[in-house]
Amino acid sequence: MPPFKAPISSGRLWLGARLRPQRCVSSQAITSDGITTPVPDEALSPKNKSPFYFDTGYALYAKRPPRPFPPPFLSPPSGSFSDPLSTHNRSRDRRPYVNGEMIRGITNGDDAVLVGENFIGANDGVGAWATRPKGHAGLWSRLILHFWALEAERDAYMSSSNTSNAEPDPVHYLQKAYEQTLSATSKPTEWHGTTTACGALLHHTNNKSAAEPVLYVTNLGDSQIIVLRPKDQEVIYKTSEQWHWFDCPRQLGTNSPDTPNANAVMDKITLQENDVVLAMSDGVPDNLWEHEILQNVLDSIRAWEQKPKSESAGDRVGGAGGGMLFVAQELVKAARVIAEDPFAESPFMERAVEEGLAMEGGMLVGLPSYKSVGPYDEDEETKCDVYSKG
Repeated sequence: MPPFKAPISSGRLWLGARLRPQRCVSSQAITSDGITTPVPDEALSPKNKSPFYFDTGYALYAKRPPRPFPPPFLSPPSGSFSDPLSTHNRSRDRRPYVNGEMIRGITNGDDAVLVGENFIGANDGVGAWATRPKGHAGLWSRLILHFWALEAERDAYMSSSNTSNAEPDPVHYLQKAYEQTLSATSKPTEWHGTTTACGALLHHTNNKSAAEPVLYVTNLGDSQIIVLRPKDQEVIYKTSEQWHWFDCPRQLGTNSPDTPNANAVMDKITLQENDVVLAMSDGVPDNLWEHEILQNVLDSIRAWEQKPKSESAGDRVGGAGGGMLFVAQELVKAARVIAEDPFAESPFMERAVEEGLAMEGGMLVGLPSYKSVGPYDEDEETKCDVYSKG
């Protein structure tokens, strides 16, 4: 049985974020705990801080480790005898860079995740590119997410510098990120790849005297954003999958006809404090039905609230105090159980049967699959192969 892959291509990656009103919190990334992804010291910070932020956590599971980024994005250690014996002076070179800036986010297999106080994103890269010359889906998924976050950050900084209450444009940010990735991976540093993209940007509107949180959700492909309202025990929003045909999602990259301006879908959702936002690759919704995802999150929040105080400092209500990391881990565990059970019923199995394909469980054998986020994509090398020809 092929190993389970966690949310986002070559692995499955799940992001959880809980809406909170802004208080005095540290902006330091806590990567060891899976709370937020690293942010460089020189990152722009809006002059007028938003009154809301995300409590975050993420969980990753990949069937194989990510491939190293090629030069010039990552400088390999030198083998020259003229170099100093100490490598301390090259420690920064071991982090991936593009255009002189540290590449945001984390790579998970061929996927990428980025987690911050006001933006979370999950890109699902097509692992098939690893079998082709100059193919590197992990680089593509990470660069698009990096440039996407940078565009949102710069626009937020500029908007906070003037008195106008400008509305963010995540699709425009994604389009610019796509164009910058095309430029960065063109000759003489040519690398091929494709990836889906989904992201959630937290903003707010000023209605009379009170600020109101608004979520801008952008999606291209079959990764998914789900917004839950635990107090009402319901799903209040879910993105729709975008496919060219069954199991062949829309994607950005080499030879793909899709572009953000033409194909990305953006929705605005009014939020309330303690709403939970999930950004995940298709590995979770392919193995768990919507009601199972909702129940798993509600049960995890309840379990977190009941944990001994020694395991969490301060408020734990609604998943505070690190609860989103616990929620993310529990959701990935639940998806993995189904994915590794050859006799389990799963949403993907149900859709495949409707298409006349014989399969059962959370695994699909023999069918070319684009996704690198489920055990059923063992043959993902040929999925949507039309985009990797030429």
